[in-house]
Amino acid sequence: MYATSEKNKTINLALFDFDGTLCTKDSFTGFIFYTLSKRHIMRKGLRILPWIQAYYLKLYPADAMRAKLFSTMFKGNSAKQLQQLGQEYAQTLVKNLDTQLFQRLLQHQAQGDKVVLVSASIDLYLKPVCELLNIDLICTQVEIHNGFITGQYSTPDCSSEQKKIRVHEAYHLNDYAHVYAYGNSYEDLQMFSLADSCYMVGEDQQLPRLADVKKLA
Repeated sequence: MYATSEKNKTINLALFDFDGTLCTKDSFTGFIFYTLSKRHIMRKGLRILPWIQAYYLKLYPADAMRAKLFSTMFKGNSAKQLQQLGQEYAQTLVKNLDTQLFQRLLQHQAQGDKVVLVSASIDLYLKPVCELLNIDLICTQVEIHNGFITGQYSTPDCSSEQKKIRVHEAYHLNDYAHVYAYGNSYEDLQMFSLADSCYMVGEDQQLPRLADVKKLA
């Protein structure tokens, strides 16, 4: 935490997970099917079928599965082409956000709060999503070399402890009157540890009350 005076605490900070929270679907799997042919997906998928099976049996961790799937499906692809497709895909995503949580995001924006998407999904489509929503982004960033996708990440997978680390790196939490976090899984618990108020999809019945920052300022 960082020291700051009470008089500077004039806005809230709202941290939103994406897949399963703000977005009702698995956006990464959707991106695979949006950008790649079924033949390519089947051929590449067969190569990592043992890892896929282990993942569904909970024997292979989600972060490792995401990295393996990304590398297998996208290594060697044109970065420019995928970025263009990411722009298109982002527009479909923002039209299909969870109604309740999207309205909460708009409420945060209406009262001047800082809103941040914190996700393990990749920047190829999350960057344009955040541009469309006019919010900040912390996510897993893909590595590009000489115009091609290397199959590696340029940052660690942004889940669990990495969410907490990346938020701390980007924001001085004591600059904010109140910190909110919205998520849907164990991968969001470390992010929740930073917040004053949390909402877990599927567990909590009501969204947390919004703090009146004008009274706190």
